[in-house]
Amino acid sequence: MSKLETETKNELEMQKQELIAALKACGAVRYGDFTLASGKKSKYYIDIKKASTDPKTLKLIARQAALRVEEMDVSTVAGVELGGVPLATAVSMETELPLLLVRKAVKGYGTKSRFVGDIKPGDRLVMLEDVTTSGGSVIDAIELVRETGAEVRYVISVVDREEGAKEHLKEISAELLPLVTASDLLK
Repeated sequence: MSKLETETKNELEMQKQELIAALKACGAVRYGDFTLASGKKSKYYIDIKKASTDPKTLKLIARQAALRVEEMDVSTVAGVELGGVPLATAVSMETELPLLLVRKAVKGYGTKSRFVGDIKPGDRLVMLEDVTTSGGSVIDAIELVRETGAEVRYVISVVDREEGAKEHLKEISAELLPLVTASDLLK
């Protein structure tokens, strides 16, 4: 490993540890009996909405995600409602890339669009997600985006629970890039 690769690896590890400390400090990690969006039961819950309402933690997430986005060939930052909206907004501001929000359902009024922001064929998006478990929500959003002719090759998740999302996303040719994994966070 070259000196530059070692320095980069060390920097990423420092960033990860800083994020873990911030997530714990803002109360985003809770223990008890929880039912996840996937329906699975869990002894811990990662509440990134708690982190995204804390300005210092949100800024930290945005900076770390933006560093990864800057290495990608993407034209737009996207987020799925609700958890991905503040994250994608913060990363869009950090990178100055356009923002696209993906609704989970069509609204019965206004434009009746599933998208907030501009999307056109050929756009290259990175999706921001708060927590990934199986990847179901973000996969639904990716399929919707792809129907427009735009492409999504990357998903940045603040925390991956390591319960299949990475593999499920790979099946649809998308790469999951978690800032932190559950095993990192729960050490």
